[in-house]
Amino acid sequence: MQFQQLVYFVAVAETKHFTRAAERVHVAQPSLSQQIKALERELGAELFSRARGNITLTDAGETLLPLARRILADADTARLEVQELAQLRRGRVRLGATPSVCTGLLPDVLRAYHTAHPGIELMIEESGSLDLVRELARGALDLALVTLPLPPSAPALTTVELLTEDLVVISSAELPPPGDGGPLHIRDLREQPMVMFRHGYDLRELTVAACRAEGFEPVFTVEGGEMDAVLGFVRAGLGLAVVPAMVVDHAGHGLRTTPLAGSPLRRTIALAHRTDVAPPRAARELKRILVG
Repeated sequence: MQFQQLVYFVAVAETKHFTRAAERVHVAQPSLSQQIKALERELGAELFSRARGNITLTDAGETLLPLARRILADADTARLEVQELAQLRRGRVRLGATPSVCTGLLPDVLRAYHTAHPGIELMIEESGSLDLVRELARGALDLALVTLPLPPSAPALTTVELLTEDLVVISSAELPPPGDGGPLHIRDLREQPMVMFRHGYDLRELTVAACRAEGFEPVFTVEGGEMDAVLGFVRAGLGLAVVPAMVVDHAGHGLRTTPLAGSPLRRTIALAHRTDVAPPRAARELKRILVG
């Protein structure tokens, strides 16, 4: 049974005339008649009674008609839904981002995207960069904003650099400033109590590596937190933390920012997706907005 045969069958059933049905579906009448006969052979039953030029449905035709209409309607619905998806009226984007990027970079970008494509569902996964790389690898995300360089064990990802920003030291505004009140060197963090992110955060790896490069291990008073928790612990006076500069602008009151001197710590944020799988259309549009 062919789809086009059902189109011809419904046209004949509704017009009760082979010639008019052929005109409706824009096909020659002999071709339409041949396809109807082929459909009848396939089903093993006549669908129309052709007595004295009157075209009426047989019992088999009456049975087939609502089913054929349903099949054609479902096909039309499928066509419309696919077209809507292709035209960015419907769909879904699964985007991963680190907490600092969620706070500092994404709100304006997502607002612009949602205004342009209100039918697209935005699903945001907030996690550390290393975790996001793993989520990309297993296909749980379409795009992710990650920190470069990628770890050696990372899968094949296509990346586009978006920005580079300085890392700063934050402390409680209610306590004396660390050091002499001026910019800090990494070596000044020796013996300073620190609040540290959980494993999987690129900020943890950057901070620990920088301290070890200066010949010491950082001292943790609290570790294992997410971004909001780390900010809260620092605000409460539990220790210092190294965070991206963009976070401080949205962190609220109670925190003091101290720049890092010498060779400051920086991080590069990139948009990544799997190299072996093209992102869906809706995700490609979000990538266009992010990359600018």
